[in-house]
Amino acid sequence: MTIYSQVSSNKIRTVFLLITFIAFFSFVFFIIGRAYGNSTSYLILGLFFSILLGVGSYFYSDRIILFMTGAKQADQKKYYDFYTVTENLAIAAGTPTPKIYVIDDPSPNAFATGRNPTHAVVCATSGLLAKLNRTELEGVIAHELSHIKNYDILLSSLVSVLAGTLVFVTDWIMRSWWWGGLQRDENDRQSGPLFLLIFVLTIIITPIIATLIQLAISRRREYLADASGVLLTRYPEGLIHALEKISADPRPLQKVSGATAHLFIVSPFKGKKISSWLAGLFSTHPPIEERIKILKEM
Repeated sequence: MTIYSQVSSNKIRTVFLLITFIAFFSFVFFIIGRAYGNSTSYLILGLFFSILLGVGSYFYSDRIILFMTGAKQADQKKYYDFYTVTENLAIAAGTPTPKIYVIDDPSPNAFATGRNPTHAVVCATSGLLAKLNRTELEGVIAHELSHIKNYDILLSSLVSVLAGTLVFVTDWIMRSWWWGGLQRDENDRQSGPLFLLIFVLTIIITPIIATLIQLAISRRREYLADASGVLLTRYPEGLIHALEKISADPRPLQKVSGATAHLFIVSPFKGKKISSWLAGLFSTHPPIEERIKILKEM
């Protein structure tokens, strides 16, 4: 897949994601409404809320994600290398220089967010900026700028907000139902045992679907961003050494959730060893060893 076809694909998938989210979110609310005895009102509420959230997340997903991760705008004097590396690589990539943010956390990691190259953010942890030398930092920033140029950031940011909202709503409904029970009225007699089963399955399956969407979107784009980043720096060793240092650090990122994990260059959840089959199935990132192997062959 070329860079241009990836950009076009990401734009199409973004529209498809928004439409699918609106439809699925409305369906979830319809099921909840049937269980509570007011399906029409819940359907309208779900449709209105999903459209509002979809449009809002398109324009404000970067601010939401920065808030969720606790990122703060970086001081240019304190993080001089971060600023100059980003500016130089942005010029080389032919994109506007993104805003620079830092997460105060010793775990080395980085991500990019925003809706397009004009409204983009590159964020790194203080641990990454302290641990990497300038050449390694160039490899990481080039990787993140590639996400920006390929429009990966738009798709990933929307997934973070929309999937996270789905998980939050279903979790809230499940807790409400668990403690309060269902209250059906006389006008909605179809909510029998079968529909109760459908309701419970919907609540259970929705977070799984949200997670699978994140996994499907995030894995392949990392390989392309690695390749695009190396094409920008012309120095694969910089990114290789950066990935080795980041993955070797055992400390997990503190302020991170499942909704934002797929944004980072390396999975922020560390120290949890599971079987290779399960790791491959539920990991938001391709294996570091595989990424490094491909980079060494360039």
